[in-house]
Amino acid sequence: MKRIKMFFQTLKNDRGIGVVEVILILVVLIGLVIIFKTQLTDIVNSIFDKIVSESSGI
Repeated sequence: MKRIKMFFQTLKNDRGIGVVEVILILVVLIGLVIIFKTQLTDIVNSIFDKIVSESSGI
């Protein structure tokens, strides 16, 4: 009986909802990175190429 009460108290406790939300957001972000990996690497490479080419003028 005590375990059943503890189980229902755990269900009523909503402190863990924030952790679940953060995990879901991270899963979505990781999924987007996996989907758009090639586009992201092209953008990052072009940014670094521009930085290197413009830093030689300094």
